[in-house]
Amino acid sequence: MATSPNDERRTEQPAGLRARLHTALFDAETPLGNFVETVLPWTVVASVAVVMLDTVESVHARWRGELRVAELGFTALFTLEYLARLWCSREPRRYATSLLGAVDLLAVLPTYVLLFTAGIAQGDSIRMLRLMRVFRVLKMAQHVGEANVLLGALIASRHKIFAFLTSVLALVCIEGTLMYVIESGSNPGITSIPEAIYWSIVTVTTVGYGDVVPVTVMGRLLASCIMMTAFTLLAVPTAIVTGEIARHVVRERRSGRACVRCAHEPAELDARFCTRCGELLCEATPRGPTRRGP
Repeated sequence: MATSPNDERRTEQPAGLRARLHTALFDAETPLGNFVETVLPWTVVASVAVVMLDTVESVHARWRGELRVAELGFTALFTLEYLARLWCSREPRRYATSLLGAVDLLAVLPTYVLLFTAGIAQGDSIRMLRLMRVFRVLKMAQHVGEANVLLGALIASRHKIFAFLTSVLALVCIEGTLMYVIESGSNPGITSIPEAIYWSIVTVTTVGYGDVVPVTVMGRLLASCIMMTAFTLLAVPTAIVTGEIARHVVRERRSGRACVRCAHEPAELDARFCTRCGELLCEATPRGPTRRGP
């Protein structure tokens, strides 16, 4: 697991160059850290764009050399970033084994594998390694503070989301079985329960490929009912995650608004006075952007 930026800043800071690197890479509240926080996301975007353009045959044929130089340059930059984070972190092993450290390593590893296996890897292996470089886009989440809020909301609502997905899975199995019973023998696109379940999933998710459609009256009636209920199903996970995000925002806004007399925190976000003793409430202290650690 990654440590919080606040925990990282509370530890004793390294001296000299390590201190400056630590500030640049882990403290976005300083001018240097804010500059790095601004530049790195655009660098990630540019590197992913290079990977994508390299898959366009006309662009690859004309700009192959330039794209290769750009790719090596981005790889060198991300390698230096990864090594710098390891060096200046107070807990290098913890950073290296964290999810964020794994993402940083994954951003550069495919290029090095390609370089060292140029005469061994062939065909699909090379193509897969090249496309793995697009996983650099995961680095974007490290430089967007709101991504932590979304990740926290997903983690907090994981049990509800799992229960919802389980219910949907049971529903599509039932609907697919019913459609098989109704359409088998009349519909050449539905000759087994798995094919009917595939149709049910496509319908419930409102994708509607159109490769399989009901042909009987009862099948169309069942399909109509499934389509109508699909809209309500799509709203459920959105409501679950949005509710968790709203609770997080409430907790953030309530932080620092405790009454100085009785330590009570009012639930009303726009409250000016304590609802328990009537004392004037102090405004919460604004928080700077968060950064990852360690």
